[in-house]
Amino acid sequence: MSALPASKFNEPVPDSGAAWLRLAATVLVSAIGGVGMWSVVVALPAVQAEFAVPRGEASLPFSLTMLGFAAGGVVMGQLLDRSGILLPLALGAVALSVGYLGAADAGSLTVFALAYAVIGFGSSVTFGPLMADISKWFVRRRGVAVTLCSAGNYLAGVLWPPVVQQSIAHYGWRATHVGIAVSCGAAMLLVGVFTMRRQAPTALANAGAEQRRGSPASLGLSSGTLQILLALASVCCCVAMSMPQVHIVAYCGDLGYGVARGADMLALMMAFGIVGRIGSGFVADYIGGLPTLMLGSALQGVALLLYLIYDGLVSLYVISALFGLFQGGIVPSYAIIVREYFPAKEAGARLGVILMASLFGMALGGWLSGYIFDLTGSYRAAFFNGLGWNAVNGAIVLWLLLRRHSRLAYA
Repeated sequence: MSALPASKFNEPVPDSGAAWLRLAATVLVSAIGGVGMWSVVVALPAVQAEFAVPRGEASLPFSLTMLGFAAGGVVMGQLLDRSGILLPLALGAVALSVGYLGAADAGSLTVFALAYAVIGFGSSVTFGPLMADISKWFVRRRGVAVTLCSAGNYLAGVLWPPVVQQSIAHYGWRATHVGIAVSCGAAMLLVGVFTMRRQAPTALANAGAEQRRGSPASLGLSSGTLQILLALASVCCCVAMSMPQVHIVAYCGDLGYGVARGADMLALMMAFGIVGRIGSGFVADYIGGLPTLMLGSALQGVALLLYLIYDGLVSLYVISALFGLFQGGIVPSYAIIVREYFPAKEAGARLGVILMASLFGMALGGWLSGYIFDLTGSYRAAFFNGLGWNAVNGAIVLWLLLRRHSRLAYA
């Protein structure tokens, strides 16, 4: 019997120990760079007070963060497909540091908001591109791997809001932004260079292609049509999702509970979001991405309804935990759907476009909720607005599911 070439023993295989180690490094990078998603939410009351602007205008930095995140996801996804993860990761780390330094030196809300657009661009590498990259290293546990990777963003949501809030209270928001610029950019670069230089070989990235659940044609749709529908669905679900995530700190301040309570609720929301994301990965590995997305959408609507009914302090803690648990698996479900219905070589770019749409939804929802608050003087109408957008998301996903089942029945 002839011996296998030594190089064969060094080639990674799907779901291997090397793949799980890479996943651990990916989660760490995501948790560090994910600060760009959450610091602006905690800083909102302090920034609003310093620049003396209404709530709708104070929400502008978050909206530009999401737009920068959205544009960055597309650019970083294309770089990933062409050259691997290390180049976009380095670009993201530099942009993150430059953005935080710019925000710390901002003399107006406009400059502060533009700096956060750069922060969002840099932070974008820690989400869609990392999910697309790690999906190429797994087959049997792809759903779990992708959702674990995406949970790094929520781990950042658990870690950073209390840290940023305490830092702002003791040192001010400007010094806090300088500290983030120095520490997080360097940490992302170090972890990436030492642990993520290797690309998944083409054979590994394409492994399990025959196990895909379908294609756009299996739904009777073109690739472009399916991508547009998924992008539209992601806009709708994220407009709804943004209401509690962006405004829970300010909401608690308005109710008299204090912004510190709101920051704690945001951290609790993200903590349960991690549980929801990981749990949704197991569910997706069993039933697929589309049904998992439908389940998350329905449960998110339930949580938004509960916010309308109850506003006591204990109730808000419980509902925030439920909201995080219910919506945690929604966004990573899109990454799983992309890998189920599109080729691996297109994963970075296609997921980047869909996540760009979702982040546009977050930006729109964050601003729209603040604008509705300014018009009505309360967040009640904003919660109703979120429920309406969530219903449209559910209708699109349900239509895709019914279309899939009807075509299978006639196949």
